[in-house]
Amino acid sequence: MTPLIRRVGVCLVFTVLSTLSGCGYNDFQRLDEQTSSAWSEVLNQYQRRADLVPNIVATVKGEANFEQETLTRVIEARSKATSFQITPEVLNNPQALQQFQNMQGELSSALSRLMVVSEQYPNLKANQGFADLRVQLEGTENRIAVARNRYIGAVQEYNVLARSFPTNLTAKVFGYGPKANFAVANEAAISAPPTVDFNK
Repeated sequence: MTPLIRRVGVCLVFTVLSTLSGCGYNDFQRLDEQTSSAWSEVLNQYQRRADLVPNIVATVKGEANFEQETLTRVIEARSKATSFQITPEVLNNPQALQQFQNMQGELSSALSRLMVVSEQYPNLKANQGFADLRVQLEGTENRIAVARNRYIGAVQEYNVLARSFPTNLTAKVFGYGPKANFAVANEAAISAPPTVDFNK
């Protein structure tokens, strides 16, 4: 191999590497991993909450005359939320992510109702085991919020890269489409101002 051909080869390799480093390919790899990691933490916290539910239900069942309908809703919501198959495709499918979010929202709602109803039972309120479970649930809900916020941030960073020029060209070539993100469950309801009636 002549020195001229060797120099041309080195220049070509250098040019290709420079082009690849500026196209965002490595950034897509990094942000895709970051998004997957953040999603795993969301799932971890949802699983932590799901694992608390049987203990909460068992403790509440010990209270005489506790509202059976409320317990049933919690049990059914947990069953739905844990039966949803989580696959990597969920992250790229807005409908599947919305379905997952709705199921988790139903469980949140059922647990909130359970906590409100439990206030009407003095023996339950005085039960130290129930009090501990309630604190654990509140902590888990906070962790879920933090994990979701991290995921939302990771997806936002990824999607900006996927939509910005010139990295959007790399996204099209390698199939890195924008990822679905969490959405507000009922946007119309939260945009309406709350009604306050002081006569009640």
